[in-house]
Amino acid sequence: MATLKEIAEKAGVSVATVSRVLNYDTTLSVSDETKKRIFEIAQELNYKTPRERNQIGAKERLRFGVVNWYSESQELDDPYYMAIRLGVEKECFHRQIELVKLFKKDGSYESEWLTGLDGIIAVGKFGKQNIDLFTSVTKHIVFVDYSPNEDRFDSVVVDFRKATARVLQYLIDLGHKYIGYIGGREYVDDGQLIQDERERTFYEYLYLRGMFIPEYVFTGRFIAEDGYMLMKQALQLPNRPTAFFIASDSMAIGALRALHEAGIDVPNEITVVGFNDLPTSKFVQPPLSTVQVYTEFMGETAVELLVEQIQTKREIPKKIVVPTKLVVRESSCAHTVKK
Repeated sequence: MATLKEIAEKAGVSVATVSRVLNYDTTLSVSDETKKRIFEIAQELNYKTPRERNQIGAKERLRFGVVNWYSESQELDDPYYMAIRLGVEKECFHRQIELVKLFKKDGSYESEWLTGLDGIIAVGKFGKQNIDLFTSVTKHIVFVDYSPNEDRFDSVVVDFRKATARVLQYLIDLGHKYIGYIGGREYVDDGQLIQDERERTFYEYLYLRGMFIPEYVFTGRFIAEDGYMLMKQALQLPNRPTAFFIASDSMAIGALRALHEAGIDVPNEITVVGFNDLPTSKFVQPPLSTVQVYTEFMGETAVELLVEQIQTKREIPKKIVVPTKLVVRESSCAHTVKK
């Protein structure tokens, strides 16, 4: 793209004169012939004013859609996906990428909002029907917290197996032999159950050590209400667990309420470890031991993948597995467990 200096040299005038002519400065005293020559040279060299260049940049600005598999009300009940979405929004703002937010409404998405997108970041679990909808809009898609087809799509996921194994070994090292599990069940749109790696690893890890007890597994929805209800059920067991691994902090907070109502000392009678490390987890009583998931980083990474996918025209999909960290607080402690 031509510069003012190049036009000035070819027209035989100063750079200031070229700038004032191209900006239609009426106070400039210069002949019409000189003005005509400057405009002709600028056109010949394909010169663009700063305003025109900004308009070109605006047209080339990327437009992404972040599609949430939850409705807005469901997202409030389980803030895990909200934290991922905020990471997406932060990175798009930093990169000056236009972002369209879509939530599930009446079990589906308003497809007209998907038009004109350069790429889609799908946050959550999605079935074939929704995936087909996304691919009809764009081939540039990144899934977050789910990897529906590793041979076809980019994805950003958590290492649930390693995180769960770390929690269980931690509880075993504390002396617990009777460990319970409270988790959630999730389904894609066609009603197919999504296998939760935390629940599967809980079974495999304890089964291989002769410690798995089927009656100690409770599942519902990933919300505080179900954590409360399922813990109340668990407390009815004649020989209840001395420790619980709970697959979301939302559920764990509900479970702590049930334990408080029952007058049970946490952690001296029952130890509790959650998952996600929500901001509220450190403020409950007692503060919750949990697995820290880098949710905001997951959202940021999804944006980076999508931009790189578009810019490099990469065909081979990438799967980014994000590690986790066990955060020990007062809801668990080292003490001699007797049973």
